[in-house]
Amino acid sequence: MKFIVSSQVLLKNLQSISGILSTNSTLPILDNFLFSLEADTLTITASDVETTMSVEVDLVKSEKEGNIAIPAKILIETLKTFGNIPITFNINLDNNLIELATDDGKFKLSGFDGNEFPSTPSLEESSEIVIEASILEQAISKTIFATGNDELRPVMMGVNFEFTSNGLIMVGTDAHKLVKYTQKAVKSDNEDSFVVPKKPLNQLKNILSRSNSEVKINYNKVNANFEFDNYKLICRLVDNKYPNYEAVIPKDNPNNLIVDRIQFLNKIRRVSFFANQSTNQIKLSITGQELTLSAEDLDFTNEAHERLSCSYKGENMEIGFNSKFLIEMLNNIDSEQITMELSSPGRAGILYPFSEEETDEEILMLVMPIMLNN
Repeated sequence: MKFIVSSQVLLKNLQSISGILSTNSTLPILDNFLFSLEADTLTITASDVETTMSVEVDLVKSEKEGNIAIPAKILIETLKTFGNIPITFNINLDNNLIELATDDGKFKLSGFDGNEFPSTPSLEESSEIVIEASILEQAISKTIFATGNDELRPVMMGVNFEFTSNGLIMVGTDAHKLVKYTQKAVKSDNEDSFVVPKKPLNQLKNILSRSNSEVKINYNKVNANFEFDNYKLICRLVDNKYPNYEAVIPKDNPNNLIVDRIQFLNKIRRVSFFANQSTNQIKLSITGQELTLSAEDLDFTNEAHERLSCSYKGENMEIGFNSKFLIEMLNNIDSEQITMELSSPGRAGILYPFSEEETDEEILMLVMPIMLNN
């Protein structure tokens, strides 16, 4: 097996799929990339068993087909040190020895039999939907930050995809915060839903931002396959029903606050430095057309107050929130102003982007309050 490839082209493609590599795998073969050469096409694959991602790489020249597993770390670290030069791979498939040759040097390392690499699952009886890469990247970015990290609740560690006749709905939640993202431009005749873990979504998000093509999604009850450009990612879906998120979204919220997003974000950031570091609690006090943000840490006698003018309809109120959650949410809204709907200090607050224009994109963000110690 022999081929010549640009070092920078190879490095870029390896790095784009290297996020799939497992850091604590019990299978040593998964510390490798699988290189498969077939009819002048080099396909490189990374897998952690649950998620498999492959990329097709352009070659300068190739001879003799075959496949071999090559240690990922040493290969990437070596390629990083080269400029953009051609590298010749000479691979002896009988003893799995790999020789990398450049104009100035030779490097030898041992690989593994490519047949030991886990096979990519096939999708039987699958459904298909096509989404623009930019739309899918936006939808993932707006929801993935709200997912949880509790391994005892794997369904909360993923994003729920819902295909409906009214549009694509994606939801992420960790029970403290929730984001519901709706894209009306992506309609489906078949109403369907599945939960995708956050690891493959993070991997997709990073690459989709560089793509202008369409993403073809094939899915069944067990796996989902995302295909675009020269990439293919297949992942196992979370085998649990997503919680009924609509039930936790308060519907009648009589208090309505409109505020400048950047000013609100910067003031929350500043005040949060003085909050208790275990609760990150800040207090919002709304009186008339003025919003006061405050925080205190009694252990260190730290205290901060900031005022901000706002547009407010409703009863005067005080409510506490985790500042980290508010900062994450405000960072993931693009509009100049935001609307915050509140009902009482013990019920969730809802954030929306405030815009006079109708768009295909709708975002609802929910954050649970922290009870204030009055």
